[in-house]
Amino acid sequence: MRLIRNIYIFCSIVMTVEGDAPELPEERELMTNCSNMSLRKVPADLTPATTTLDLSYNLLFQLQSSDFHSVSKLRVLILCHNRIQQLDLKTFEFNKGLRYLDLSNNRLKSVTWYLLAGLRYLDLSFNDFDTMPICEEAGNMSHLEILGLSGAKIQKSDFQKIAHLHLNTVFLGFRTLSHYEEGSLPILNTTKLHIVLPMDTNFWVLLRDGIKTSKILEMTNIDGKSQFVSYEMQRNLSLENAKTSILLLNKVDLLWDDLFLILQFVWHTSVEHFQIRNVTFGGKAYLDHNSFDYSNTVMRTVKLEHVHFRVFYIQQDKIYLLLTKMDIENLTISNAQMPHMLFPNYPTKFQYLNFANNILTDELFKRTIQLPHLKTLILNGNKLETLSLVSCFANNTPLEHLDLSQNLLQHKNDENCSWPETVVNMNLSYNKLSDSVFRCLPKSIQILDLNNNKIQTVPKETIHLMALRELNIAFNFLTDLPGCSHFSRLSILNIEMNFILSPSLDFVQSCQEVKTLNAGRNPFRCTCELKNFIQLETYSEVMMVGWSDSYTCEYPLNLRGTRLKDVHLHELSCNTVLLIVTIVVIMLVLGLAVAFCCLHFDLPWYLRMLGQCTQTWHRVRKTTQEQLKRNVRFHAFISYSEHDSLWVKNELIPNLEKEDGSILICLYESYFDPGKSISENIVSFIEKSYKSIFVLSPNFVQNEWCHYEFYFAHHNLFHENSDHIILILLEPIPFYCIPTRYHKLKALLEKKAYLEWPKDRRKCGLFWANLRAAINVNVSATREMYELQTFTELNEESRGSTISLMRTDCL
Repeated sequence: MRLIRNIYIFCSIVMTVEGDAPELPEERELMTNCSNMSLRKVPADLTPATTTLDLSYNLLFQLQSSDFHSVSKLRVLILCHNRIQQLDLKTFEFNKGLRYLDLSNNRLKSVTWYLLAGLRYLDLSFNDFDTMPICEEAGNMSHLEILGLSGAKIQKSDFQKIAHLHLNTVFLGFRTLSHYEEGSLPILNTTKLHIVLPMDTNFWVLLRDGIKTSKILEMTNIDGKSQFVSYEMQRNLSLENAKTSILLLNKVDLLWDDLFLILQFVWHTSVEHFQIRNVTFGGKAYLDHNSFDYSNTVMRTVKLEHVHFRVFYIQQDKIYLLLTKMDIENLTISNAQMPHMLFPNYPTKFQYLNFANNILTDELFKRTIQLPHLKTLILNGNKLETLSLVSCFANNTPLEHLDLSQNLLQHKNDENCSWPETVVNMNLSYNKLSDSVFRCLPKSIQILDLNNNKIQTVPKETIHLMALRELNIAFNFLTDLPGCSHFSRLSILNIEMNFILSPSLDFVQSCQEVKTLNAGRNPFRCTCELKNFIQLETYSEVMMVGWSDSYTCEYPLNLRGTRLKDVHLHELSCNTVLLIVTIVVIMLVLGLAVAFCCLHFDLPWYLRMLGQCTQTWHRVRKTTQEQLKRNVRFHAFISYSEHDSLWVKNELIPNLEKEDGSILICLYESYFDPGKSISENIVSFIEKSYKSIFVLSPNFVQNEWCHYEFYFAHHNLFHENSDHIILILLEPIPFYCIPTRYHKLKALLEKKAYLEWPKDRRKCGLFWANLRAAINVNVSATREMYELQTFTELNEESRGSTISLMRTDCL
């Protein structure tokens, strides 16, 4: 038991949702897979919740009554391909829900029946029973639908026990079949009968009885060693009460004459659809093919699939004519290496022809073929080369569906195509067609498949395919999505795996009817040109197949591999008109802002001041403090308005002037440098003066040059201290008269940091004393340094005066 437990650990357990397993729709399914594990016993510790248990391909030889007690919910049990020799169905008495039991391909020789009322599928095929393992209890399984049996002998009495059961399928899988009692099979009441014969078995009686048994009959393993009846005996076989309408023969290995007899026999039965699959035949023909009796048949369809030829001693043309003269509705000869096909000289009733996967060439269409009822023609997987030949052939038919895929088709521009107006579905995939194919298409086409060709573009002069609804043009060499001006009804378009970089705007605008689009796996260039295409999935009703994993950027390189839905292209950068309008609006706003600043805040003046200060600052950085002190030559610099010049000349200068020359005042007329501008001279004078005296009045604040002098003096970079400015208030100044740019002046006036000229003459003495004291601060320290130099320069002046007056009026 420990060994079994260890083995069971490796059994895989799979939980499936409701409906995954057949016939088990009631709850979740738990599948335990212990197949192909060389088990000799059923594992003892199976999961109680197991509903499906697979023990196939093991070495089980016996089932114990307690093996399945623990899995009371078991519904599917697979025990095929083991070595079980005896079976007692009472083993499953506790598995009331068991529906599916497969014991095929074991070594069973006996079965002890027990009523399993719920069982629907029971397979006992390919075992070693001597007779059919059926007893009375089997007839009580009223829910049984599919039954698999085997036995070396078949007798009527065996099937009579279950004759009253209405079965869906009876499967008879024989290892050996030594005896068959004629008339046994028709006793069964089943819709489908499938018989797998052992080698060297005469199946003729089984075929005849099988046709009388079920609507669908399938027989597998028919070989040429079987003992067939003669042609005369076959014609006399009774086929009363025939039921089969669909007959399938699989894995057939016959001589041609044997196959001929089968065709003739089936022709006069109730079979409507006859299919022979995986057939190998050859040999010499002894029967006269012209003796085939085409009368008295209900046959509608004949299919020969996967045909292999051995050594042939007959002309294949006779075989082709034998088949095409059947004059039925549907004929299929596929995977037969058939090089050509012949048709009778008269009209036939074929509506469906399937010659897929052969080696047919253009020779097929160079003969006159009368197919007035043909609606479907399948010729995929051949060696056809000329599309125009196919069109000429089809023009004489009411063809609706045409499959020419996997050929070598081409079309040249000078070849004429003529299609019937009935063609609605055409498959031209996997050929060598180029752009010119659009000049050889039927106007009535609705579904067109052109994938895996050599198409580079859809010509604009192409015919108007107004009926086209579905177009598959994947795996070509297109560089753009085709517009829909010629395909006004197009609703499904597949254009994946081409060379599309940026779909044109024409596609987005003209293909309004497209509802399903597959354009994935193209090398998209993620630029503004792709913006409208990206918005299709979000802002339109188009269903993008494969979105978004199949839609990635290839260019530019920094976006390679990025999904299109993750690419964000700003509207402003992609809309030229919007960009121009935005730039113009911004420029207008900036222009208005600049104009407002110029008019209201005197911006040009501030800019000039800033430029001058910047130049001075750079010069000061290169000059040491000692050099700056050596440059000082004057005690005071006087700034005033021209309207106040009388007071300056008559009052200020005379009272400051002394005979001893103790106060040196900068004189504009004497020291003006013609090589410099006015502003440069002003800066130079302020730089060479210890103090700056400003005569304030309403006229002063309205003077541009006075403001310039005050601004620069206030931001003077040549003085370390902040007492170098002396303000004289000559007349009261209302604050509303002071311009906004005089914010510093306003602040000084509010602090009353000034000397006010008294209206009372008696107080003037005190005023002059205070003014001289402010000017004479720290003057004595530099007096001796510059005395000689100053007097020398003053003596050269024409006036000879020790006081100079500087005019700073705005010219």
